[in-house]
Amino acid sequence: MNERVIAPKSRGFLFLDSHPEGCRRLVDEMWRAVPAPLAAGGEGPVALVIGSSAGYGLAATIAGLARVGIRGIGVCFEKAPARRTGTAGWYRTAATDRLARLHGRDMVFLNGDAFGDAMKEQVADLLAERFGGRLDYLVYSVAAPRRTDPDTGEVYASVLKPVGSRHTTKTLVFDDHGAPEVKEVTTAPAEGDDVEQTVAVMGGADWERWITFLAGRSLLAEGFTTAALSYIGSPLTAAIYRQGTIGAAKAHLEATARTLDERLGKTLGGRAVTSVNAAAVTQSSTAIPGIALYTGLLRGVLGDAMVAPVGQLVSLWDQLTGAQPLALDDEGRVRLDTWELDPAVQNAVAERWNTATGDTVTELADLGWFGDEVRRLYGFCVDGVDYTAPVETDVPWPARQDVPGDAPVTAPGR
Repeated sequence: MNERVIAPKSRGFLFLDSHPEGCRRLVDEMWRAVPAPLAAGGEGPVALVIGSSAGYGLAATIAGLARVGIRGIGVCFEKAPARRTGTAGWYRTAATDRLARLHGRDMVFLNGDAFGDAMKEQVADLLAERFGGRLDYLVYSVAAPRRTDPDTGEVYASVLKPVGSRHTTKTLVFDDHGAPEVKEVTTAPAEGDDVEQTVAVMGGADWERWITFLAGRSLLAEGFTTAALSYIGSPLTAAIYRQGTIGAAKAHLEATARTLDERLGKTLGGRAVTSVNAAAVTQSSTAIPGIALYTGLLRGVLGDAMVAPVGQLVSLWDQLTGAQPLALDDEGRVRLDTWELDPAVQNAVAERWNTATGDTVTELADLGWFGDEVRRLYGFCVDGVDYTAPVETDVPWPARQDVPGDAPVTAPGR
């Protein structure tokens, strides 16, 4: 037992500890936001979600469980409680597992390096032994700073840089007293093999390796479908994102989707797509210059009309399963970002961007919402949590149950 009061302490947008109860209730909220299941009863399709503990990957896991009734495996890489609390993703995974069992979903969560072949072997063995040796869906949602090539042992590192020339953009920061400031930050351009390194980490190489590995074990079901989650974003952030090193990786991801789609179509009658998601506050996005300011301004324009990640992923699952038509753009991508990139919305955001200063930003951007969303990533600012009360931090990683629902589970708090 290790109960203590956990206060939010941060360095910029990075929090040093996470709140287990806040993370649990946040997952409960996300589950309740999912519409009624598409079908009642019966065994759902078998799915693998790579990057299941945070951001869009977490949303994909919860939407898949609650909407489609998936069973299968979630893979992520999180730190256990020790001197500090566990990572937020550790606690979110425990909470997701609890709800999955409560609702009779057979979902196993594995913690480790998704880039390594040892994890691929573990997943393949589990699919063969527990899930009938067939996989219907694979959702790939990985954001990482480094990747080790399983064949060569070479370590690649991703960078956030523009391509061609240095780029200056507005960005949002908060001073020591929490007051917002709008500053300009200049980022040096990519040099040497920065682009190649970033593509090696964030492109489609590992996604394709997963498909090839599982196909080699004859684990892909007829009609197997896979989706990699991506982002394009606004022209306001294009130089540092879509036209930068990360954008090169996203372009490689999309090219990989086209290759995989042709291959899977011929061999299994299956398909591969990229899903272009819309803006959200995630642990990855807050590290990108300009994105925090842009997202706050977007919320200032749209308010509650912004679609949360779990709502976006409900739409993706509906399309992947055929409940709704698969709506693809000219490059074969599922577009979940049309509400964000609507010209009227982008024009309104651009007007606010151009006039945003430290004196005006609180009127132009919804910074209260943005700050709360950042804190919620770590389990803070969640309704119904008493942050003055001690909370148990030694939450165990979900144990595999021989039969779904074996472990005692109580209903989620409201």
